Amino acid sequence: MEKDKQKRLRSEDWFNPGDPKSAFIHRSWLRNQGYPNDYFNGRPVIGICNTWSELTPCNGHLRDFAEFVKKGVLEAGGVPYEFPVTSMGEILMRPTAMLFRNLASMDTEESIRANPLDGVVLLTGCDKTTPSTVMGACSVDLPTIVVPGGPMLNGKYKGERIGSGTFVWTLKDKIKNEGFTPEDQIEAEICSARSAGHCMTMGTASTMACMVESLGLTLPGAAAIPAVDSRKKVMAQLSGRRIVEMVKEDLRLSKILTREAFENAIKLNAAIGGSTNFIIHLQAIAGRIGVPLNLKEFDTLGSKMPLLVNLMPSGKFLMEDFFDAGGLPVVINQMKAHLHNDALTVNGKPIVLYYMAIYVKMGLL
Repeated sequence: MEKDKQKRLRSEDWFNPGDPKSAFIHRSWLRNQGYPNDYFNGRPVIGICNTWSELTPCNGHLRDFAEFVKKGVLEAGGVPYEFPVTSMGEILMRPTAMLFRNLASMDTEESIRANPLDGVVLLTGCDKTTPSTVMGACSVDLPTIVVPGGPMLNGKYKGERIGSGTFVWTLKDKIKNEGFTPEDQIEAEICSARSAGHCMTMGTASTMACMVESLGLTLPGAAAIPAVDSRKKVMAQLSGRRIVEMVKEDLRLSKILTREAFENAIKLNAAIGGSTNFIIHLQAIAGRIGVPLNLKEFDTLGSKMPLLVNLMPSGKFLMEDFFDAGGLPVVINQMKAHLHNDALTVNGKPIVLYYMAIYVKMGLL
């Protein structure tokens, strides 16, 4: 009896609870959207947590991505329901989006907890949308996979790479000393944001995408694929398929976000030269899932790691270049002597032993 009880889907407490009145209420209202009977007959229900907003330019393409995730969920036999949560655009929000991270986390947590969901896909992008949604999901501890929205294509102006959030700091100097005109500024603005996606430097958004991949919360290679690359849509669809399997395997966040996973993330962040905001957000995620992590460990674990990635704002290249070079899987492969190779990922496989083979199989390398 106990074994049978564990196999029961969480959503069945809404749609097949044994109480005809309760089942009638929950199913009948959803039927006004045209759902067929088999949507309520024991199929895994997957929530697609979407941080899309026109006020969050980095996430402005996530409505389209949700459709690819839905395809994958349906193909795997699940039922997708997309829902919105608070979206924080670092570019526009004053005084800082950081003030709203925990609010967005609460929004995510309660939206997941209150609804008939068996698994969750987090669609993220801009700086705080990744840690906030992961934090909220951790507090509920359902099978969860992250689909990062991806960076913009490289910015280019007059033969020079322009890094979003980096070039702007040279603007005053260019105006004062290089004769940079208002027309030059407009053209540079357009060239620095030439596609959908988040910042293409190794700023906080790209760091957060790499963080969730290094924690094992994404499919291999998800962090670096540019937002407008067709392979990003493939990744979204495959993630939709995979979350249904994760529900069947009961592969919850607490099984992936172990102490070893956090240590791997710290070491890999040092190797890619990630944002210092990583420290703030990783500690918050660790606290939500119940893994002790103190500030000193970011130094003891990370300071001895080699720097392998040469990206702006302190380096030369951008995320599109990083993707062309193989992305985070290549770094993981190079770092395997320093990592916990048996740390579990959303694939259900160890991070190092499984990563490269899957990346090649998907045609992303």
